[in-house]
Amino acid sequence: MQLKTNMSVAEKLALAATALVGTTSHAETVEDEWQFVGSVLTYSEPDRVSALETIITAEKNFDDTAKLSYKVVLDSLTGASANGAILQDSVQTFTRPSGNGQYTISPLTTPLDDTFKDTRAQLNVSWTDIIGEDSRYTVGTNLSREYDYRSISFNGEFAKDFDRKNTTLSVGLSLASDTVSPEGGRPLGFSSMVIDSGQFANEDTYRQAFNATRIDGDGSIDTTELLLGWTQIVNRRMIMQFNYGYADISGYLTDPFKVLSVIDNNAIAQDYVYESRPESRKQHSLFGMMKYHLEDSIVDFSYRYLTDDWEIKSHTLDFKWHIFSNDNTFWEPHIRFYQQSAADFYKPYMLQGQATPEFASADYRVGEMSAVTLGLKYGFMIGDNRTEIRAEYYLQTPKAATAELVSAVEDLDIYPEVDAFMIQLTYFFD
Repeated sequence: MQLKTNMSVAEKLALAATALVGTTSHAETVEDEWQFVGSVLTYSEPDRVSALETIITAEKNFDDTAKLSYKVVLDSLTGASANGAILQDSVQTFTRPSGNGQYTISPLTTPLDDTFKDTRAQLNVSWTDIIGEDSRYTVGTNLSREYDYRSISFNGEFAKDFDRKNTTLSVGLSLASDTVSPEGGRPLGFSSMVIDSGQFANEDTYRQAFNATRIDGDGSIDTTELLLGWTQIVNRRMIMQFNYGYADISGYLTDPFKVLSVIDNNAIAQDYVYESRPESRKQHSLFGMMKYHLEDSIVDFSYRYLTDDWEIKSHTLDFKWHIFSNDNTFWEPHIRFYQQSAADFYKPYMLQGQATPEFASADYRVGEMSAVTLGLKYGFMIGDNRTEIRAEYYLQTPKAATAELVSAVEDLDIYPEVDAFMIQLTYFFD
């Protein structure tokens, strides 16, 4: 899609509406022409994870009514990921997830697994067509493969227009089946990490002890998602959308690479045990979006609320301001606020001698946190093709779960902030 100048108010709002509902009107379709979008994104958490992502999308219209879409994603992740243990005043030693070797962490340093590495390939294919004058459907599939994870899903959506196409109601369903195959096997929940500190007579003895902490076979995850949507063109300047989403997830939901520190009354780690999470999760979400056309810009505001039976409740506020210029360029400032409560089984650590809970995880991603994203996108033309550059900064601030069980923990920074930088280049061509 090429960037236009001197667009009418109606045309700009139509562009916003198209981006919102993800459909192309009959008048805008061009039969038998492929349109492509290429994108490269770099992501970096200083001293932690780095990622490089390449995305290619392609669309082609058929018979003025149908559209075929492809999307290919290639991700490469490297670096160090927090393993869940808390920092200590002394050196800590951990066994690698595969059981092959160990790594050490310096005093007063957040334990990070420096073996973190993964590559993901994803293919998405979808087909959209109309049914009669006012209805359309989309069906699609998604295939994803990582080193230790693979996924296949199928999805469908039906949408119907009312009130001279000013109102659209939609319903979507997605079914996914995932398989988890971590190197070294899946850890047995709350089993102690086996660390070879010289007590094993030979490699076979160590391997027997390590294998005793593992569960045979791969893990599986089944996901069913339902989405109900309502899109409303309010007037020539304003469009709104409201969605309700439901997700039912079941299977192996534990992160096989995360552990918890078991500490004494002096906050000194006595053991490291593998986490354990519930085998089901049900989520409900509400989403609302509003796009409003000003004289030379479009304001885009959205809010999302999510709650689940893990007791995680989150709020997301997202604001974008798309500012047009007269020289085939645009600017788009972006700000996003996020806040979530902790899962009911979140524990930053466990206390020695206390009863083992049914479930526990020290993963900060299921803990209480707030986050802010600040970004800016710039769009311009290279020849006849639109190009965009987006830069964003992300800051995540974890919160203490409750009053600390051990007062000595208060002297340790066990809730470190996490920041990240993202730069994305996108090019539209045909």
